[in-house]
Amino acid sequence: MIDRFLEGNKTFIEGEFTEHRDYYRDLATGQSPTVLWIGCSDSRVAPERITGAMAGEIFVHRNIGNIVRVGDWNFATILEYAVKHLKVSDIVVCGHSDCGAMKALISDKESNEAYIPLWLSNAAVARKEVEKNTPKPSDPAGLKKWGQMIEEENVKLQLKNLRTYPIVREAEKEGRVAVHGLYFNLETGKLDQIA
Repeated sequence: MIDRFLEGNKTFIEGEFTEHRDYYRDLATGQSPTVLWIGCSDSRVAPERITGAMAGEIFVHRNIGNIVRVGDWNFATILEYAVKHLKVSDIVVCGHSDCGAMKALISDKESNEAYIPLWLSNAAVARKEVEKNTPKPSDPAGLKKWGQMIEEENVKLQLKNLRTYPIVREAEKEGRVAVHGLYFNLETGKLDQIA
């Protein structure tokens, strides 16, 4: 697989990199993305591919389940760098369909894993919110729709968590940053704004 990636890099250099040489020369001296993208680590949801963005346009943070953990120092440094130094104008939290993290969250099976359930506890409120009005269905079609409801609710929860960080609250209040919730449907390829 690595050989394939190295060959792909040669194709990139001979094609896009050469065609847009001045653009990539400028990128070699610094970045000025306008968006901080908080997305899932899922290999099918690469932000630049699903948005048609060029290299250097999106500052990306990805993790399992596109989670914004409250009080996370790692994440706080990303926010601080993106807002204060890169001066992004938009922050996106993007969820997606068929999310393995959300499937694990809604599974009623006991897990023998150490880290994943602990991490997913940061999204548990999303499931509880959906369950208040819509009990978990037993049929496959109903369960798929219910899962999507939780995926979307998780985006809204993570936006709420994002706003617990003072740097985001202040930037949003001052109009320097706008915060958005997006949802990507793997079956249709469509990206929708949901919050």
